[in-house]
Amino acid sequence: MRYSPIDSQLFIDNRKNLKAHLPAKSMVIMQANDVLPTNADGTMAFKQNSDFFYLTGVDQEESTLLLFPDHPDKNYREVLFLRETNETIAVWEGDKLSKVQGTKVSGIERIHWTHEFERVFREMIYEADTVYFNSNEHTRNDSLTQSRDARFIERFRQDYPLHKLARIAPIMHRLREVKHEIEIELMRQACGITAQGFARLLKFVKAGVYEYEIEAELLHEFVRSRSRGFAYQPIIASGANACVLHYIQNNQACQPGDVLLLDVAAEYANYNSDLSRSIPVSGRFTQRQRSVYDAVLRVFYASRDMLVSGNTWDSYHREVGRLMESELKGLGLLSDHDITNQNPELPAYKKYFPHGTSHFLGLDVHDVGSKYHPFEPGMVFTCEPGIYIREEGLGIRLENNILITADGPVDLMENIPIEADEIETLMNER
Repeated sequence: MRYSPIDSQLFIDNRKNLKAHLPAKSMVIMQANDVLPTNADGTMAFKQNSDFFYLTGVDQEESTLLLFPDHPDKNYREVLFLRETNETIAVWEGDKLSKVQGTKVSGIERIHWTHEFERVFREMIYEADTVYFNSNEHTRNDSLTQSRDARFIERFRQDYPLHKLARIAPIMHRLREVKHEIEIELMRQACGITAQGFARLLKFVKAGVYEYEIEAELLHEFVRSRSRGFAYQPIIASGANACVLHYIQNNQACQPGDVLLLDVAAEYANYNSDLSRSIPVSGRFTQRQRSVYDAVLRVFYASRDMLVSGNTWDSYHREVGRLMESELKGLGLLSDHDITNQNPELPAYKKYFPHGTSHFLGLDVHDVGSKYHPFEPGMVFTCEPGIYIREEGLGIRLENNILITADGPVDLMENIPIEADEIETLMNER
């Protein structure tokens, strides 16, 4: 892996927290992700299953974790299965984790090769009353691809039809929404790499530069800082493209006088950051652009201040909506008539601010977590208000990553320029 070794105490603590939520005689089965095909003999870059990584730190395919906290034999309470390497694999793919390395990464003492799975599994399974399986229960998931976990569940139902099956996802979601200190530090590193990329492009962007050239500058900076690259498909949207919320073509030339909307951020050690900025292609905002920018910035600061322990998802977003409504009225985009006659289920401000203000952030960019839980210390959210005026070809979004603490919100991106004057100054220093 490119990233520096992670303290295995993170994964030891994560497993300990999971075990505390399991009833007696429970077994957890967790699989690594598949290596997915492209065409011919090609494969996509490997991305580890987030829950599996959270519990093991193992960033390798064909791996399986078995947890059985109260198995009568202590050797079967934590078992990790790894793909055994050989000379051919070493030549064509490089070395895989040894058993010693697997223990060092995960803190799990009992390591077996994957070809030993059936024998070890049968030694364990008949002592279990309930077997917990993993599945992708993210509210935004609509993938049609069958996962390695799903294939194993099908096989298990055939081979062990009398066991009670249970879902581990609700427990994992609750655990992952509150971050460990080590996780927070890894996310700080991702934010730091993102800051370096943004500083680089402020001196690069100018009229005539193509959006994909900006993407290349960012990727260069991210990779040279030990990141795998972008945390998500980058959005580099100049002019009217900024009004397309998930614009990813990144193939247009930046025109003089346009605003460039950037939704670009780095990952580090599988942990993600998520940044949005809007900058003037020519180095100076027009008066109208600046008015819209400052309106979004005021909503950003007020929204960030509401990300505090004890607040709730619905009340937070209702208040952000009221703030945005006021700003849009001040910009002449909404009238008193629009507001008085709006549909409560589809407020008038949604015409210009159609997306949510925040989402959980962590091992996944849209990380797992429940909007029904009050905010609490250790949660990390994005804060990303925006205004999109299609008839003017102008879109502004500003986004930072916010850690909730007992003493109030901590902005993990506070060192990344966000004030319009500072951005203009930096762009004109080159």
